[in-house]
This record gives sequence, C-alpha cells and structure tokens, in this order.
Amino acid sequence: VMKATEVKSMPVEELNAKLDSLKEELFALRFQLAANQLENTARIQAVKKDIARVKTAIRSAELSAQQ
Repeated sequence: VMKATEVKSMPVEELNAKLDSLKEELFALRFQLAANQLENTARIQAVKKDIARVKTAIRSAELSAQQ
C-alpha cells in the first residue's frame, strides 16, 4: 500500500509506469479470485485504492502544468 505523500513526490513518468504495473496486478488478482486461488481478498481493494491515488496525482500534475 502506497502513501499519498509517496505518490505526490513521484515524477509523472514514474507514476504512469506505476499505474501500468498496478493495473496488471489488479488483473492478476481478479484472475486468481475467479479461479478461487486468491488468499488475501483485501489486496484487491488495496490495489484499487493505489490506482486511484496514482491517477489523482497524475491529474493534479496535469492541472498544475496548465496554469
């Protein structure tokens, strides 16, 4: 689980890379859930929240760049 302060300090390129890796992880977790192989179901929610944090940071950077 990433903290919001960690995410805000990352450069945009790194945030985009992190977003891709988190989406891949979420896909894998959903696949495991469907196959009844997932042990920690709370991990799905944590990854979704991390994705939201990263997207928020990316959007915030875009808005600040426009000004």
